[in-house]
Amino acid sequence: MLLALVGIAAAADPAGRGRAVPQELGRSVEGRAIRAVRIGDANADRTALVVGNIHGNERAGTAITRRLLRSFRDIKGLDLWVVRTFNPDGLKRDTRRNAHGVDLNRNFGYRWSGGVGANSGYYPGPAAWSEPEARTVRRFARRIRPDVSIWYHQPWGQVLAPCRGDASLEGLYSRVSGLPLQRCRAEHLRGTAISWQNHAFPGTRAFVVELPGGSTGGPAARRHARAAVRTARAAPVDATGSGLRSAARLRPAVKDLPIPFPPHRKREMAAYSKRHYGKRAWRLRNPRVIVEHVAVAGNVSTVFNAFASDRPDPELHELPNVCSHFVVGSSGRIYRLVGLRKRCRHTVGLNYTAIGIEHVGFRDADVLGRRRQLRASLRLTHWLRCRFDIKVRNVIGHNESLSSPFHFELVDRLKNQTHGDMTRASMRVYRRKLRASGRC
Repeated sequence: MLLALVGIAAAADPAGRGRAVPQELGRSVEGRAIRAVRIGDANADRTALVVGNIHGNERAGTAITRRLLRSFRDIKGLDLWVVRTFNPDGLKRDTRRNAHGVDLNRNFGYRWSGGVGANSGYYPGPAAWSEPEARTVRRFARRIRPDVSIWYHQPWGQVLAPCRGDASLEGLYSRVSGLPLQRCRAEHLRGTAISWQNHAFPGTRAFVVELPGGSTGGPAARRHARAAVRTARAAPVDATGSGLRSAARLRPAVKDLPIPFPPHRKREMAAYSKRHYGKRAWRLRNPRVIVEHVAVAGNVSTVFNAFASDRPDPELHELPNVCSHFVVGSSGRIYRLVGLRKRCRHTVGLNYTAIGIEHVGFRDADVLGRRRQLRASLRLTHWLRCRFDIKVRNVIGHNESLSSPFHFELVDRLKNQTHGDMTRASMRVYRRKLRASGRC
């Protein structure tokens, strides 16, 4: 019921794309920074990770990461994270292992196994996740949850694919790069980065590209950079590594109608988060809740205009203005107003972790009674909850915000604040229909 609280304002240009600014992810054993650079479109649905190096003496992939940063900064439709190395100590020393003598690509927690001596080049460490570099990968992968991850190694000169099942992404990379596809090689290895990612994030795909020995020259680097981008762009359609339907296949038709979200609005959202949740942030990380709203508006244009103006809201008198990520029209048309990696002010106590969905209408019965609007809303919510692994019980109405286990509010006067739209009774009906949509 956000629109009852805000006025009407004119539209402006949509927010810009992500900037190629290094971000520190963590530190190595010897204190060297591990950095990622985000390029492309930060609002894109597709997210990809490209890692140039994890074994310090396998350097060829770093030439490809340089080419990506040089040639693909403004690529559209892809949120691309580029990491030169997760083993800066090994890269500095030109050694396979990190400064503790651990093979980082055996230190990950899935199927980790000891029993290899510390003098071996494949020493997995004293325990799974013992190394700060591996823990940095884990923390970062959980944060961005990439649809596809490409890890460069040497010197086999092959694109590695699993023994069985879909290998369309690996096959696409093979065709574009010119490296042969090889199934079933190295799949038995324990504690590797890709085995952990594929286990931790079902429906996504991580795979290894083994580059030939030696350095990667300019033409080869350009070819592999193109292969990485082509493969990443295909990931939402083709990365169906399990027997379940991937979230990408569930995605309904969504029309982009972005409200302005320039840098000053991001700064205001970060300041709001600091006041209300104790930490300065404007990005939405790993959302755990979906909140359904009734807009108290008769059309999509009214919803858009109310959110587009960045002025203090009339209820709480705070910046930035309120907003939601999506709005569903009475005809069933779905519009995305704000990218899913930005926080929106739509539900007190939950904005740090919730996706907001507005519905054109004036009361709950409008939404539940319009067949096309309700069907579109259920499809949108089903896709979102599958994409982010959100339980049906955490799809709530605005009126149910205080009962959410994720509700958190630091401002005393707002700790019991909620609204009347999409009540528990209405959401019982909605959640029953959502469950009928099937499993992810």
